[in-house]
Amino acid sequence: MIAIDNYDFENLKNESETHIFNELAAQLEEIPYEVCRCNDCLGDMAAIALNRVVPKYRWSLLGSLYTASAMDDEEYRTSVGNAVRAAIETVRKNPSHDQK
Repeated sequence: MIAIDNYDFENLKNESETHIFNELAAQLEEIPYEVCRCNDCLGDMAAIALNRVVPKYRWSLLGSLYTASAMDDEEYRTSVGNAVRAAIETVRKNPSHDQK
């Protein structure tokens, strides 16, 4: 059995995270209603959105070029926007803490 602790996975990255975070920031700037922006709620929004899009993992610089071109796809950008919109609404209706 391979001991995973003996390997360095620092270069393994889900490029979808960057796109979700950027889209989340953009949509939160534009929404006309109040949404909690505490760390827990923002984390929940990001997690919910990331679970709704296809992950785009990369390992190397060449992999980052490949994932960048895949993310330029209109269908993927639309799925990111829709996932973030749905995540914001989900957390707005059901925050993970009591709102006062």
